[in-house]
Amino acid sequence: MRQLAERVLEGAGRRSVTINLAESPLGWLRARGLIDGRQFEAGERLRGDYEMAALGPRVTMRWEARVDGGGGDGLDPATAQIAAKRRFDAAVEEVGPGLNDVLWRVVCACEGLPATEKALGWPVRAGRVVLTLALDRLARHYGLR
Repeated sequence: MRQLAERVLEGAGRRSVTINLAESPLGWLRARGLIDGRQFEAGERLRGDYEMAALGPRVTMRWEARVDGGGGDGLDPATAQIAAKRRFDAAVEEVGPGLNDVLWRVVCACEGLPATEKALGWPVRAGRVVLTLALDRLARHYGLR
């Protein structure tokens, strides 16, 4: 079942895109009321920095490089990538050990909670409790209320 929502992308152009909320584990949890809007926004910010910093594995050529020099935020692509990496590292460090592993697996790697629990050797349904704690710390780091 597709659950679509409009999302406004920050930046000079302030564009909106339609996203499928069920495509990520975080969106799935939000759509079912298992995490709140503040936690979802914090996770999306972290995932945005993770993707902007290009920390994930690449299997193809990078097509997102722009010839005109960037996205209108005043930063060239390399500087924007470095800034995103610093924001990501600061956020993960603020969340702390023991919580940042589940946060990275679910939010950044888009791994489902059952797979995360199994990989970390946790009991069933323990992952959501730990994830909500991690998302609360992350939201506090970002100053979300």
